Parts: sequence; structure tokens; C-alpha cells
Amino acid sequence: MNPNTSPQAADIALRPLAPADLEAVVAIDAKLAGRARRTPYFKRRLDAALLEPKLHVQFAAERGGELVGYVLTRRLIGEFGRLEPALRLEVIGVEPDERGHGIGDALLHAIEDWAQRHGVTALRTQAAWRHHAMLRFLDHAGFELGHNQVIDCAVHAGQLGEVTEDSSAAPVAGGTETNYSVAPANDFEELARDRADVRTLAAADADAVAKVDRAVTGLDRSDYIAHLVKEALNDSAIRVSLTARVDGMVVGFIMAKTDLGDFGRTAPVAVIDTMGVMPEFAHAGIGRALLSQLFVNLQALHIERVETVVSRESFDMLAFFYNAGFDAADRLAFVKRLG
Repeated sequence: MNPNTSPQAADIALRPLAPADLEAVVAIDAKLAGRARRTPYFKRRLDAALLEPKLHVQFAAERGGELVGYVLTRRLIGEFGRLEPALRLEVIGVEPDERGHGIGDALLHAIEDWAQRHGVTALRTQAAWRHHAMLRFLDHAGFELGHNQVIDCAVHAGQLGEVTEDSSAAPVAGGTETNYSVAPANDFEELARDRADVRTLAAADADAVAKVDRAVTGLDRSDYIAHLVKEALNDSAIRVSLTARVDGMVVGFIMAKTDLGDFGRTAPVAVIDTMGVMPEFAHAGIGRALLSQLFVNLQALHIERVETVVSRESFDMLAFFYNAGFDAADRLAFVKRLG
């Protein structure tokens, strides 16, 4: 997969993706998707890379000075409960007329080379199971099915599926919820979001949210939480994060963002990265209240679906989301180990 050994890719020059590439990237993307994206996805991604260059790895492929391909990845720093150093492959695109010339391989090789030089041990991505061309590319590139399930749900403001009782909540992958069998004290005519004081995340909440996360995971992920809080405050159109309070104390949170084009999507979807509830407030409806209010906020943003990734061994976490109306998405999770 080394582009230097491929005659077809010998005249391809690789370099970091730059803001000046935006128009060409959007044009290629429109050809691949059959339509332009509804939102300025690539501009946001390039702006984010300029703001936090350590979290974004992006390359462009040129032939004769003309952009013919691009790849965008982002460092995972705690999403979905993961601790391993990993890159998330979000977008890779090649000019349709240039396919079959090794450009995709060259771009992926550049990402892998960067990853290995920076101690990153895995690449992760998703693909729709009907996207046969992408599935073939991932198979050719050495990706394997991951151990996580991608699940999603239509956004609505009403009852959350058949949710009965939630637990202590945890990072979405590797959660520790244990009991969803106890019936609620009152029926669902009282909406879940009315059972707690749920508010939009504020800068002053960072330490309290980190404390909840530490109580649930047993890990100090303060840097990761601080990053999410900063992102939420700097771009409210991207991140939609909430806290839940009891007697004025933060006892739960949910971290989500609007995904405006990752993995080839052309319609916006919200992605839940992490959620948590203080163990002593388990089974009090806090997680359900957070999820319910999240749905209301997403409706206001005209987001139609919400998605998350859960380890297939996290049966209690899967139960929580399934009971809330989530189901298996039409996307599969893939991983490639590096080393």
C-alpha cells in the first residue's frame, strides 16, 4: 500500500490540506455524493484544524498542481470511552475520473505514516453497509469489523421509546449500567426532561462534569472533558451538550455534537460521545431527562437523527439506548491496527 511503489501513484504529490483547497474539495465531494452538502462541512473542518492542529490530520493529493483527492482524520481523545491512541478516518475522497490510480492508497498511507510517527496505534472509521465501493476500499486497505455497534434513533420531542428506568450512565463505549427493569414511580405523562434541572453546558461546569465522569469511569479524563467544554462554547452549532442538576449540583451530563458530513453523510446527524450520571443518582431518571432534552434541542436545530457507538459487550448501555428507541444503524464500525 506504499504509494512510492505504485507506478500509478508515482506522479501524485501529497501535502497538508489547506484552506485554499476548500473550493476544490467541495467540488469533488459534490461529484461523489451527487449533490452538494446542505451545510458548510468542509469549511468547519478546515477552520477546526487551524484552531486545534494537534487534533486534526488532513492531506491533499495533487497531480500536476491540481487537487485530485483528500483525506480528513481526527484524533480520538476519549470519545466513546476509548483510551487507546487512535485516529478517526472521517472523509476520504478521490476525483471520480482519477479512481483506480492508487490515490486513495497514497492518502491512507500518508495518514498511517503520520500515525505511527506520533504513537497512534489504530485507525477507526464507519461506512454504510450499502456503500459497496467504500467497503471494498476498507477491505483492500486492511480494515476489519470493529467490536462496537453503531446505533441511532429518529429525533422527536415525545416519549423515549420504552424507557423504564436509567442507571448510573457512563461513557458510551464500555458503560456500566446494570438495571433497567424497575418501573418508574409515575407514568410517562410526565416527560423525562421535566424530572431534573437540565441546562446547556456552561464554562463553569467543566470541573463538575469531570467529577461525574471520574465517579463513573474511575479515570481522570479532565483534559478530555475540558476540550469538549471548550468546543461547546466556541461553536454552539457543532456541539450540543447538557448538564443535569439536583439541588443545584451537577449530577449528570451528556456530550453530543452535530455531525455535518463525517463518513460521507450528506444530511446532518447528532453524535453522542459521552454521558454520565453520578452513581448515587442511579435509577432517578437523570439519564433519560438528559436524553429527552437533547432531542428537544436537536429538533430546534433541524437535526433528524441522533447516533452513538456502543461496545457490543456493554449490554446494559445497549439496553438503555434500545429502550429509549435506538436501534442498529445502517452503518458498520471498522478498525485497522497499526504497528
